[in-house]
Amino acid sequence: MTEQILGYRVVSAGPAEMADDMVGWVREGGGCRTFACINPHTYVGALAGPKVSSALVGADWLVPDGVGIVLASRILGGRLHGRVTGHDVFSGVMERLDRGGPFRVFFFGSTSATLAAIKEKVARDYPNLVVAGVLPDPAPGLQACLPPFPPMYSPEQRERILAAIRAARADVLWVGMTAPKQELWLHENRAALDVKFAGAVGAVFDFYIGRIRRSGPLFLENGLEWLPRLLQEPRRLWRRMFVSAPIFLWHVLLARLGVHAAGARGGGHA
Repeated sequence: MTEQILGYRVVSAGPAEMADDMVGWVREGGGCRTFACINPHTYVGALAGPKVSSALVGADWLVPDGVGIVLASRILGGRLHGRVTGHDVFSGVMERLDRGGPFRVFFFGSTSATLAAIKEKVARDYPNLVVAGVLPDPAPGLQACLPPFPPMYSPEQRERILAAIRAARADVLWVGMTAPKQELWLHENRAALDVKFAGAVGAVFDFYIGRIRRSGPLFLENGLEWLPRLLQEPRRLWRRMFVSAPIFLWHVLLARLGVHAAGARGGGHA
């Protein structure tokens, strides 16, 4: 189930149903399907970058990761069940894979220390899953995977990265770079990935190992998860709250009035 919000096809199912669909695809096989998150910040980023817009449109599951998207759905007469975070997707998919294992998972992004911690924690939390590989990797030529991630890799670097992922024979690929680099990378390389499912999960790697604490239940339930994160990382997140959010809300209000905002993909009543 999906609905159109400002020109983007957003999944309207709940997190459990969404994870069921994703893992069902992993079990069935076929080509690589992807998921990405949309929130006010990624929406505004796509206004200035047609490649980013294409990456969001090209995702097989575009997840409403932001209370602003849920608010937009309500203003536009939609039916979104609620916010579904990248962490929700990651947890739901990993739990289901573990119950039906063995499956092989690959992690691309973040630092070597974070990835080492992920390998240890996955072994404890999901004993039926195999961590087929991680990047960055100390192998020659792959050091370019270390953050900060470049906007583009050279053809040689790109092929080394893709070869490492293909050699791992993974079923699932998690990509944990910053937005929109991770969405662009997945969109541009999905045809060359020998995996069944790939997801752009951003800061989920750090949430999973506890390097960055998730907001408490009170904040999560009331759509205020962004507030503690803003206090933890103000230099990185202030633009999302005070620039992207107002622009997004303005476009939603214009769409509600039937006015097409300059640069937007479309109005998009549900």
